Amino acid sequence: MSEHIELKRIGEAVWEIPKTGRMRTAARLYATEGMLEHVKGDNALKQLRNTAELPGIVGCAMAMPDIHQGYGFPIGGVAAFDLDEGVVSPGGVGYDINCGVRLMASDIQHNDIKDGIESIADALFNEIPAGVGRGGNLKLSMQEERKVLESGAKWAVENGYGTQGDLECIEEQGAMREANPDAVSERAYKRGRDQLGTLGAGNHFVELGVVETVYDDDLAEAFGLHSGQVTLIIHSGSRGFGHEVCQQQIKTMKKAMRSYGIEVPDIQLCCAPISSPEGKRYLGAMRAAVNYAFANRQMLAHRARKAIAKVLSLPDGGHEFKTVYEVAHNIAKIEEHEVDGTMKKVCVHRKGATRAFGPGRRELPEKYRQTGQPLLIPGDMGRYSYVLAGTEKAMKDTFGSTCHGAGRLMSRKEATRRAQGRRIDSELRKYGVIVRAASRRGLSEEMPEAYKDVSDVVEAVTTAGISTQVVKLKPLAVIKG
Repeated sequence: MSEHIELKRIGEAVWEIPKTGRMRTAARLYATEGMLEHVKGDNALKQLRNTAELPGIVGCAMAMPDIHQGYGFPIGGVAAFDLDEGVVSPGGVGYDINCGVRLMASDIQHNDIKDGIESIADALFNEIPAGVGRGGNLKLSMQEERKVLESGAKWAVENGYGTQGDLECIEEQGAMREANPDAVSERAYKRGRDQLGTLGAGNHFVELGVVETVYDDDLAEAFGLHSGQVTLIIHSGSRGFGHEVCQQQIKTMKKAMRSYGIEVPDIQLCCAPISSPEGKRYLGAMRAAVNYAFANRQMLAHRARKAIAKVLSLPDGGHEFKTVYEVAHNIAKIEEHEVDGTMKKVCVHRKGATRAFGPGRRELPEKYRQTGQPLLIPGDMGRYSYVLAGTEKAMKDTFGSTCHGAGRLMSRKEATRRAQGRRIDSELRKYGVIVRAASRRGLSEEMPEAYKDVSDVVEAVTTAGISTQVVKLKPLAVIKG
């Protein structure tokens, strides 16, 4: 049973857990009042409060409206730390390092492909390896894998998977600097050897969709989106490679805490000073996994284009599907933000949260510097997803962060129990969504009612002013692991 934690309303869709006990700062939750009952249903708020006890935290410990219980930090958690006095925590990043989302938009209208959606779904499912532990047909040598860890999506493009135009529209241009392949275990290398260009399982997916509603004409035009346009979303991460990196580093951090005299309220918050050898080694290994994920999504995008181009007889390998943007979740990054009226570098942990930089940030592609960053917020596979834009208020209030998706309402075990005797694929077909999945159990775990309604999540972040609605996307065909 979850512990009762009092929340104080401090703004529209903004709540606070006041600083008490060993908390070094207050904790803040973004949610509508109607979402609170579910938020209080697990230990996510306790995890948020615990996060506020970590050394060197600056600003508030924060959680987005898609919050739910995770490992150490809640999923949906955001926290920034001083580079000299603060810590870095694997639990603040998560196991699926750089689980992220890419949106591609085409020159094709929905009406042009209505009769071919089933064939596209089959082609995507046949072209993209999906499922638990599923490997692909590419087997990397350790030497080549090191190049992937250093260069990320750039490695994929240089090896024929995509275009330079893709790299310009990926967070970090598809590669984090200062990745350290030497900080990665042999077991992680082994697990990553054949999983590049694969989807995985769980909440990962490839989704063919259509722009159903435009909320802001100017922003939509700037992002290259318009009503009736066919889109493609890819959601995947660093696969078994990232999981192994996290597992290895958690063991290291648990030992390191004793050396530095760090006490935490939950061992899952194990951490080390950012400036320590262990902290630097974790960041180097994490960045290597981040780059693996960037390369993975780049290859998935190439395979998806190839599959669609074959069905629709498109020239140039389906490059009508241009990358709008790609965002990273589950990541810790050194960024410059205003803290107590002064610009300073901090280490921002975003776990199940999206970077949401507003207008003017030099880290954004030039074409988005006036609009703010495109934000990609997937929903469940039966309803809709959203494209939002970053705001100046997000820069001031949340270290440039917002939600990352719908967020789970029920555990995978509970979802499987409730799906017994049902055909989720048939139910979705009635709503006009064609699904291809590697297993019926995987489909059951991911059924729509297992998730919050993403429109509620979007309402919370837009009401709070940390994001702006741009368009809503409707799914047409979904590929699941």
